[in-house]
Amino acid sequence: MASTRDIRRRIKSVKNTRQITKAMELVAASKMKKAQQAALAGRPYAQLLSTMLATLAPAADEQLHPFLVRRTVKTRGIILITSDKGLCGPLNANLFKLAADIKTPAKFYSIGRKGTQFLARTKRDLVADFPVHDRAPFGEVKVAVEFVVKQFLEGVVDTIEVIYPRFKNTLVQEPVVRPVLPLDNLREFIESLQRHAGVVAAAEVNHTRQFVFEPGAKAVLNALLPFYVSREVYQFVLSTRASEHSARMVAMKTAKDNATKLVGELTLEYNKARQAAITQEILEIAAASFSAA
Repeated sequence: MASTRDIRRRIKSVKNTRQITKAMELVAASKMKKAQQAALAGRPYAQLLSTMLATLAPAADEQLHPFLVRRTVKTRGIILITSDKGLCGPLNANLFKLAADIKTPAKFYSIGRKGTQFLARTKRDLVADFPVHDRAPFGEVKVAVEFVVKQFLEGVVDTIEVIYPRFKNTLVQEPVVRPVLPLDNLREFIESLQRHAGVVAAAEVNHTRQFVFEPGAKAVLNALLPFYVSREVYQFVLSTRASEHSARMVAMKTAKDNATKLVGELTLEYNKARQAAITQEILEIAAASFSAA
């Protein structure tokens, strides 16, 4: 059995760890709330975008826009969105597993330091990595999206897909692979965008009316679709931030609870050791008294 001094040192160390994990839990909870609010704030824009595209679709020739043309997939373009820091449970590990399961030729683009480290460590074809601050400003995400879209238009990659953790609730973050480009069918894309934005589909758009687009339907489509791609990836980054802080909060709460449980067990062990030492001293005093008599 360990000495009472060693047990006291362990108890003090575990209490210090519990204090740190509790502080990290509170910080993560505060950041999670802000990240959730940021993700919800993008819904009105998504609703307006889906309505505009639904109005534009009947007048647009889908074959005239490179985002809408299907082509033979030789090289996939994968954007891996992860956290910059650890201590968030299995969040990043689940994303790495999806990336490792990709066996076809692919080029990777990383948003997040942990993803960059994983791709470099596993010697995958990492084309570029993009730092994005914790608050995820749209301007930083847009730079990354424009670079990947340029690679898509130049034929370096034939698809754009995003691996990210989809935030469901505080306890559940689902790792998913979400295709972004090409959009095989504009009407199907509009329906999926409306479902994602919570918009009641289609009936509200009056197709009997005739619209005049200036400078033209093609020009409007050319302007709207890049906005869609940037907004969609931006929402994925916001979802990743909300997932990261939620997973970290849960992980730190679990660590705090485990530390509390360990302190209880060590305290019990300390009391047993102390009681055994007292009993031993009493026995020695009694034995000495008996010998003297």
